[in-house]
Amino acid sequence: MAEYDLTSKVGQYLDRHLVFPLIEFLSGKKIYDEDELLQGKIDLLQDTNMVDFAMDEYKRLHEVEEVPEAMVKKREVVVQNLKELIVKIELVTAALESDDFKNFTQTTRDGRALFEYLKTNFNITREMVEDLYNYAKIQYECGNYEEATEYLYIYKVLDEKNSLSAMWGRLASEILLQHWDPAMEEFSRLKEVIDGDSFSSPLKLLQQRTWLIHWSLFIFFNHPKGRDKLIEMFLYQPQYLNALQTTCPHILRYLTTAVITSKNRRQLLKDLVKVIQQESYTYRDPITEFIECLYVNFDFDGAQKKLRECEQVLVNDFFLIACRDDFIENARLFIFETFCRIHQCISISMLAEKLNMTPEDAEKWIVNLIRNATLDAKIDSKEGHVVMGTQAASVQQQVIEKTKSTVQKTQHLMLNMAKRLAPPAHQVQEPFAMVWSTDM
Repeated sequence: MAEYDLTSKVGQYLDRHLVFPLIEFLSGKKIYDEDELLQGKIDLLQDTNMVDFAMDEYKRLHEVEEVPEAMVKKREVVVQNLKELIVKIELVTAALESDDFKNFTQTTRDGRALFEYLKTNFNITREMVEDLYNYAKIQYECGNYEEATEYLYIYKVLDEKNSLSAMWGRLASEILLQHWDPAMEEFSRLKEVIDGDSFSSPLKLLQQRTWLIHWSLFIFFNHPKGRDKLIEMFLYQPQYLNALQTTCPHILRYLTTAVITSKNRRQLLKDLVKVIQQESYTYRDPITEFIECLYVNFDFDGAQKKLRECEQVLVNDFFLIACRDDFIENARLFIFETFCRIHQCISISMLAEKLNMTPEDAEKWIVNLIRNATLDAKIDSKEGHVVMGTQAASVQQQVIEKTKSTVQKTQHLMLNMAKRLAPPAHQVQEPFAMVWSTDM
């Protein structure tokens, strides 16, 4: 399944720390040579301060007890830098932990006022606050994400110089800690800053949004409301749909999966099919081709074949493996519903073949659909047929669905107009991973 693995494409837009979980996942799938994955992990670790981890991986790869002298010296340098920064931030941390400052924070949340209070009462300088940023960065590079996110929050409140970079850092830390609610909040704040920027060039903003799209996959496929937010952002916010189509059409795999597993998929399919058709010349995989077979070509045999391939793609994708059961269940329902629109009376054995199920399992599945009021039909057990009822939606239901669609599009239009009329936000800096990893 290496042909459909997107790790190399997705990894281009991730901080190196975010790539480690993807490599760990691939190690258990046996898609690639294990030694090559270990070497790739070591190469990534060389640009971090996770020296102990790098040493362990080196010993594992080469089956030795000793590591190169360069690794030992790098560890000494990292420890020395950490000790020096701890000394530099002692005065700041002592001030932050004082009762007087904690009481003052109860009266204001304004960063400038808080800094002036620290400056006046504790002789804290901007350089000392900047050391907090450097300390947070080195902690992040060492893999101490909990401590990194704590100090990044303090720095972001007290200083705006690298505030955007600190936001990227906090987002990465929360993702790696698997704190999905805080990660969603940090993601929303970062997205608001990027969308409100009116100073940066369109190319720079496109780059920022591309990075944000890829980082968001960790949140969207783990947060309870993530898939709905993914659809709303990727499919109905023009600037992000444009980024998807321009720089990362492979993200269509994740958008398609989110739509197929969504409760409101019927309203979304028309818009999704349009995007898939537009991008079919730049990106295709079994998941997008399944939609094409079913809703463009009405090729049920092709859809059945693609569904089997989809299952393999899902179990080998870091972000989608948890969606496998939902995807297969809903995809079968898609095939069934589309087939039912064409045929009035359907053989259960033929239907089972289309759904890649046994006749007994297919009959039970259809019975459950009828029982849950999902399907208007009845089963003729004697003949082994499913007889369909009237499938046409009522006029009232059609009006309701049209109204919902119109309201949603109107809301997006109003939101975009409000952002254009809003006062200019702070200028967007370079992506976090590019600044954060190279400024020390």
